[in-house]
Amino acid sequence: MVHRNRYSTAQRIEQLDPDRDAIAICHLLAGYEFPWDITRALEIALLRTFCTPAVSTLLDKTGEFHRHTQKRYDDTGLIVSELFKWGYEHPRGQVFLDRMNAIHQRYPIENSDYLYVLSTFVYEPVRWCGRFGWRAFSDREKQAVYVFWREVGKRMGITDIPASYRAFEAYNRAYEQTYFAYTEANQRVANSTRQLLLSWLPPVARWPGFSFIASEVDKAIPALLDPPMLQALGWQRAPAGRASTIERFLQVRSRLLRRLPPRTLPDFFVDQAVRSYPAGYSVADIGPPSMLPVLNAQGTNADKQS
Repeated sequence: MVHRNRYSTAQRIEQLDPDRDAIAICHLLAGYEFPWDITRALEIALLRTFCTPAVSTLLDKTGEFHRHTQKRYDDTGLIVSELFKWGYEHPRGQVFLDRMNAIHQRYPIENSDYLYVLSTFVYEPVRWCGRFGWRAFSDREKQAVYVFWREVGKRMGITDIPASYRAFEAYNRAYEQTYFAYTEANQRVANSTRQLLLSWLPPVARWPGFSFIASEVDKAIPALLDPPMLQALGWQRAPAGRASTIERFLQVRSRLLRRLPPRTLPDFFVDQAVRSYPAGYSVADIGPPSMLPVLNAQGTNADKQS
C-alpha cells in the first residue's frame, strides 16, 4: 500500500507559483523529492556537454578533467547544490554563483554554448525522472525548473535565453542536432569522467580475482546514454542484456520508492561527504587549483562547511 502521505511534498509544490516560487520548488525537488535522481541526471548532463567539440576542446585544453577530475566534478556539484539549497537570491547562493562566473570569465565561451549547457540543467532532470523517478515532474515543476535556471543564466550574463520552457527545449534539441559530433577531445574528456566513476567502486573491485567487477561496470556505464551521445563520445553501446538489467533495476527502484513515506530531512549534495573536501570546504576552495590564488585575491568568501 502506498503511504498516504507519499505525495504530500508534491501537493505542497502544487500550491506554489512556478514563476514566483521557483527557488522554493527547486529546493524541494533537489533536496527532498529527487535528490539521488537529480544528481544522476546532472551527471548525464555533464556527459552531454562533452558531445560538443566547442565545449570538450576547451575542457581538454585546460586539462582540468584529466588532472583534477574528482575536484572538477565535486566543484560543479557543490555550486549547483548550493544554488538549489539556498537559491540565487540568498547571500550564500550569490557568492557561489559569483565564484562560478569568476571561473568562467577566464575562458572564451560562446553564448550559444553557455545556453546549451544551461539547458541541460533544465531538461536532463525532467527526462531522467520521467523514465526512472518515483514520479514524473508536473507541468508546474517543469516551469519552475525553467524559471530557476533562466534566472541563474541571467546572473551569469547569458543572453537570448528562450522565452518559454518549450522554446528552450526546442533550442536544446536543435543544438544537439547541429553541434553533436565526434572528436578525440570529446572522447578524452568523457573517458576521464568514466575513470572517475570507476574509481568510486569499493576496494574489493581491485582485489586479485575481482577485477571483473570493474570491467563489468565499465561496460555498463554507457547503458543509459542515447545513440547520438555514444557516437559523439566514441563509446560503444552497452551489451543489450546489461542495459535492460539496469533499466529494470531503476524501474523497480522507482516502484519501491512510491511505497515509502516522503522525505522529511533534506539530502542535498552539499550535505553529503564530498570526496575532494573530507574536512569541509569554503568558496575559496572552489575552482581549478592553478586559478585559486587569482580567484581568492578577489576577496570572495563564504562560511566553512563541515
